[in-house]
Amino acid sequence: MRIPAVVLLLMGAVALGAAGQCVQVTPNESGRRVDITIDGKPFTSYIWPTTLKKPVLYPLRSATGTVVTRGFPPDAARKEPTDHPHHVGLWFNHGDVNGLDFWNNSDAIKKEDAAKMGTIVQQKIVAAKSGADHGELAVEADWMTPEDKPLLREQTRFIFRGTPDSRTIDRITTLSAVDQRVVFKDIKEGMLGIRVTRGLQQPDPKQDNTGVTGEYISSEGLKGNAVWGSRGRWTLLGGTVDGEPITMAILDNPSNPGFPTYWHARGYGLFAANPFGVKDFTQGKEELNFTIEPGKSATFKYRILILSGKATPAQVEQQYKAFAAAGS
Repeated sequence: MRIPAVVLLLMGAVALGAAGQCVQVTPNESGRRVDITIDGKPFTSYIWPTTLKKPVLYPLRSATGTVVTRGFPPDAARKEPTDHPHHVGLWFNHGDVNGLDFWNNSDAIKKEDAAKMGTIVQQKIVAAKSGADHGELAVEADWMTPEDKPLLREQTRFIFRGTPDSRTIDRITTLSAVDQRVVFKDIKEGMLGIRVTRGLQQPDPKQDNTGVTGEYISSEGLKGNAVWGSRGRWTLLGGTVDGEPITMAILDNPSNPGFPTYWHARGYGLFAANPFGVKDFTQGKEELNFTIEPGKSATFKYRILILSGKATPAQVEQQYKAFAAAGS
């Protein structure tokens, strides 16, 4: 008997792992990608094509195979918005790191702006492990200046899990300052971001809302556009994609800098957690310029849920508690 996603949520994260499906993690370095399948079905891929300015997970799919991220720009064939070409799949970066913009960098920038942009360069696949109930991918990347000098060394570990009704990604990223003080300037453009497909956008009275069904709900009970700029342990985004009810959620971790995070959650499809946008999100009442000293590091842990079905805030809160209590 197929167990609904909402029931699995109530059973908690430990049960999700126990009921998990086989996860295959397959590196293809010549193709600049690592493919992740669950129970033989494509889930996502870690990709670093030369056309992107950072590695990303793209696309993301539900357990049934429904794509929940925007296709553009890698896949321009789908009829979707083409704004913000730097929004691709799921990524992690920031808009002002020692004065360099990693967030907005893409092939679409003007030539005169190239000197202001930073690039995250994939360096090494450290480990790729498949398993009966979860898979892991560990990678190293460098946050580079336009002069090809590394500012930060990134070590990221992904943990992938799935059940017949759910997909889960844990992302644990450690950023280490290489040889100088690194400052993440307090701006709204950061850090863990997902660009969702059209069905999960929020309706906008000024736009054509055909197929648009999304709504944000935060751990603090805020809904819709009120979530933007607020703080919370987690935020969910629910809607319908290609006829399938979908709930996505990003869970913050109490160990993260700036916990609970601020939410850079836009109705047009940007779903992002940014602990370093305090000044923008508080209209200048507070400010946090996060700093990593030379030789020091900071670690960020997030869980991303993709659930087939409509999950309640209470069910997502239960998932958050399990994630907060679990080790790395």
